[in-house]
Amino acid sequence: MDSLQYLMQGFGVALQPANLMWAFIGSALGTAIGVLPGIGPALTIALLLPVTISIAPTAAFIMFAGVLYGAMYGGSTTSILINTPGEAGSMMTALEGNKMARNGRGAAALATAAIGSFVAGTLATLALTFVAPFVAELAFIFKPADYFALTILAFCSVAVVMGSSRVRGFISLFIGLGIGVIGIDRMTGAPRLTFGVTDLLDGIELTVVLVSLFAVGEILFVASRYDPGQDQPLKVSGKWFTREDFDRSWKPWLRGTVIGFPMGTLPGGGSEIPTMLSYTLERKLSKHPEQFGHGAIEGVAGPEAANNAAAAGVLVPLLTLGLPTSATAAVLLAAFQNYGLQPGPYLFTSNAELVWGLIASLYIGNVMLLVLNLPLVGLWVKLLSIPKPQLYGGILVFAMIGIWGVSGSTVDLLVMVVIGLAGYVMRVYDFPIAPVLIGMILGPMAENQLRVALSAGQGNPLVLVETPISIGFLLVAVGVFFVPLLLKRLQR
Repeated sequence: MDSLQYLMQGFGVALQPANLMWAFIGSALGTAIGVLPGIGPALTIALLLPVTISIAPTAAFIMFAGVLYGAMYGGSTTSILINTPGEAGSMMTALEGNKMARNGRGAAALATAAIGSFVAGTLATLALTFVAPFVAELAFIFKPADYFALTILAFCSVAVVMGSSRVRGFISLFIGLGIGVIGIDRMTGAPRLTFGVTDLLDGIELTVVLVSLFAVGEILFVASRYDPGQDQPLKVSGKWFTREDFDRSWKPWLRGTVIGFPMGTLPGGGSEIPTMLSYTLERKLSKHPEQFGHGAIEGVAGPEAANNAAAAGVLVPLLTLGLPTSATAAVLLAAFQNYGLQPGPYLFTSNAELVWGLIASLYIGNVMLLVLNLPLVGLWVKLLSIPKPQLYGGILVFAMIGIWGVSGSTVDLLVMVVIGLAGYVMRVYDFPIAPVLIGMILGPMAENQLRVALSAGQGNPLVLVETPISIGFLLVAVGVFFVPLLLKRLQR
């Protein structure tokens, strides 16, 4: 059965009334979250994890997908209107979008962002439909040494690319690896780093770490930098989308999609890099370069398309290899684990209804988001009038209730406070958060695959470089680590 047949079955799942309701809830919630500065999809999904245990897995992931895509749409609203990106991927949109709003063209900027998000999201989801099964088939030939090499590539990519310093990136990664080994060693049965606390024998729940870093650490950081004088959103004004705007936007939409989707599939690719590349490319190709820095519509269309295409690209390694390439993907992987599911090639055969229902829901969610964002943008702007102290306080209370409701453990609450404060310190000193999550999630997987490979090779370390796949991944990892250093040397 080919991908189109599976996709048709997925639409049969996604179009069920209950799943349509969850798709709409996720899309609306994601848009609202994207509009509110400082609150992203990773935080939202992390907060929803404790309260979605009673929901069927397919319905939950359809809602999470709506949150992911919706946040990409909503993040452009604050970038354009108040020059405050609701999402990291919307930073480049703010450069030209806010200038357009100040020049009385806010409506056109919001329109090109929404339509570009729809076009890129749909095309990227189409690519996901055909690429993901192919990658999943390739994953069946992976051996333990190949998976170990793949995790090493992920570690190097995330630590080097994310954040302003590779030293900070690797420190964050090792913190995550340290958290990941807490608990009983599965092979020997010996406790590790539990310090005699019995509640830590099962390890630290990923949900606790997610909520701590995002709900506690991020909110403390955002609240500490809150300035009441900035709460002055601009009104949506000016002409709507004209024919000239369309002529100047459709090529950037397509180019942004081509840049964003493959970058999203790479470890550490995220949404920041493709949006920057798209902005730079549009500036070079534009027939109106003099408008850049003063409100060029190409500078909104391209980055927004790249942003949404990257969001779909993130799902390829997550669904096919169980490899999270961003903070949001790490949270989604935790959601899979909460339901006792392990993303990877076997997920496409053992849970085909969930996977293809999820992919089909992305098409439906894109249509919902276009309808929600174009005519209702004024409604989303009103969310910016919510007093920030009450908003941040409510999120912290909701986080504590969620963690207590899952475990009922005071140790988990204490761990949440400690990791939350550590997350705040990390944000203050510009330590990236994503490597912590990816180190915690992939660390045990890397350890297990390393042990299995060495056991099969009777302790011979050369078993780790016996296959072309593992050699290729390790060479790329070395390149990711050393090539930027060599380029800096050459520039000097």
